[in-house]
Amino acid sequence: MVSNPKSYVNNILAFAEILLSIFVFVLLYFMFFDNLMIDKDYLVLGVCMTLIWAFLLKRLDVSKIYKINPYSYILIHYVTALSMGFIGLVFLVFLLRLDINRFFLLFFIAIDFVLLYCFIIGVYFYAKIQRKKGLYNTNILVMGDKNVGSFINKIESNPFWGYKIKGIVTDSPDLREKYESMYTIYSVDSLKQTLIEEPIDELYYCRSSLDTKLVSDLIYMCLEIGVTFRLSSQILSLAQTKSKIYYLGETPYFTFQNTPKQTFNMAMKNLFDKVFAFCVLVCLSPVFIIIAICIKLDSKGPVFFKQIRSGLRGREFYVYKFRSMCDGAEAMLDSMKDENEQEGPVFKVKNDKRITKIGSFLRKTSLDELPQFINVLKGDMSVVGPRPPLPAEVKQYKPWQTRRLSMKPGITCIWQVSGRNNIPFEQWMKLDLQYIDTWSLGLDFMIILKTVKTVLKHDGQ
Repeated sequence: MVSNPKSYVNNILAFAEILLSIFVFVLLYFMFFDNLMIDKDYLVLGVCMTLIWAFLLKRLDVSKIYKINPYSYILIHYVTALSMGFIGLVFLVFLLRLDINRFFLLFFIAIDFVLLYCFIIGVYFYAKIQRKKGLYNTNILVMGDKNVGSFINKIESNPFWGYKIKGIVTDSPDLREKYESMYTIYSVDSLKQTLIEEPIDELYYCRSSLDTKLVSDLIYMCLEIGVTFRLSSQILSLAQTKSKIYYLGETPYFTFQNTPKQTFNMAMKNLFDKVFAFCVLVCLSPVFIIIAICIKLDSKGPVFFKQIRSGLRGREFYVYKFRSMCDGAEAMLDSMKDENEQEGPVFKVKNDKRITKIGSFLRKTSLDELPQFINVLKGDMSVVGPRPPLPAEVKQYKPWQTRRLSMKPGITCIWQVSGRNNIPFEQWMKLDLQYIDTWSLGLDFMIILKTVKTVLKHDGQ
């Protein structure tokens, strides 16, 4: 997806830098002047500084967790941003005829620059250490020829970049012999199936020669499945979609993707998910206890049911629910295949004999889904998003259906509030892709409100 925790952190960093700049401004004012109340002109300047800094940090994309850029690259960014900010403040001083001490302004810019740069370098250094430990990795496949060695060496010699090579795509016997002891080798013909079955985030095209037909097919394949494609070549006209240049070290890669990339809005979605999940778990903790007691009194077995599901890009995780079926219900599934009322790879039965009495109530009210807020708090799920499928179901997906895994799965979605079992499987998949293609914060809130209505009407199945 889409959804990436670093977008949320980047916005937190920008907010922290603005607060740091305000602190420097106020502290410097009290050092310059013996006045407990800030002069009106300086107050106006401080407000203007805050607005200009917020605009520049966002516009120039300065406040972010840098992954592969050298310290000099970051330095240039901050010199550019602060220089533009200084020019803007000087212009406003003359335009608004503010009575400002010129040395105050120079000292502020100099001190603020040093502190902001040291702050982001500290964050950058900490992030590098975490990535070197194997946290927040990006899984990549590399398609290359005899020159792919330099790219692989670059990735391996910089573990703090956070890239993990999951395999090499090649039909070359020489490359297979050279790298098969180090990486999984995939053929070009099996690439689509590999992208569908494996948790791959990005595909890198690193061949020295350009096969236009192959690259065109790869772009559309990745867009269909929801995997980011990166190409080291001037080939912008191959896909009718948004593209941009992405730098890996000093090498530029044209990047094509059609999954949501609204950084600020996605950061707000992640923030909302965490806060909302925490509030639900705290406020409804008495309900959790009551449900747990009822489950125990109703039937033998554990209170919670956990099951492996496929999440973002096919990453597997345990989803949590209140147990609504008899203990050992999964072992009975094979004998019930003929009772399936839903087309496609999913299994749905309206009057499932495995469901307990309290389980029937929990399902109708969707209360069995409440423990999934733990998954949201852990970061495996979102409040709104495509429902997490079983890995066995994903293996039966058509390629275009796999793109629903390009966004973090959710507790509720359009399908949940549009009829559930009454919707054919293929239409269900199209609804999920519609959600991904038209995603917005407003759409999420609309789905949440409809979910509340569904719960209150006991429309769950």
